[in-house]
Amino acid sequence: MKPLITTEKIFDMSANTYETTEEQTFQPIHIKTLETSKKFLRRSDDILDYGCATGTKALEIAGNVHNIQGIDISSKMIEIAKMRANERNIENVDFAQTTIFDERYKRESFDVVLAFNTLHLLEDNEQVIRRINELLKPSGLFISVTTCLREKMTLITKLQFSLPLFLTQTGLISPLKRFRFPELKDLITNGNFQIIETEKLFHGMSFYFIVAKKI
Repeated sequence: MKPLITTEKIFDMSANTYETTEEQTFQPIHIKTLETSKKFLRRSDDILDYGCATGTKALEIAGNVHNIQGIDISSKMIEIAKMRANERNIENVDFAQTTIFDERYKRESFDVVLAFNTLHLLEDNEQVIRRINELLKPSGLFISVTTCLREKMTLITKLQFSLPLFLTQTGLISPLKRFRFPELKDLITNGNFQIIETEKLFHGMSFYFIVAKKI
């Protein structure tokens, strides 16, 4: 049964407040994600930022890489991302409302694929991981941060997530993938990746930073 409210619609509705409700709430994770990711990026890299939202991370790493393609299913998120890029005169980032299965993106097109806070929102994780592997150049990197909803979280965070979890149970919105860390690792390694670094980021709940190399 299809959800009554699509994921695209949810993010369209939240786009204007995304920076304050999400990025500032989890700012320590946001900062740590950027700091750690930059260690693996090169000036010559072409990057795909999958699920780029309002483009905050893409714009902050633009000076460290050759080119970034940011994609998101939300047209409202992409509008804001484009506006921010124009305001800051950043020319090596392009944003598009589309999916990772867009045929414009060819095999072995990217040095790095980023997926920050995206995997737990997907219904077709295995297919997406295979697509990410396909899009990466030989020995390319997949860098992700994913929340594991079946692991430890504070009482406040549990209360914050009680509504979306209830809405998924009633079929109003798409279900959230409730990972444990071993399940998340298996998902990635089974997609022909070798995990080369992991770090647990904790701010009220378990977020895992993972760097994996295409085999």
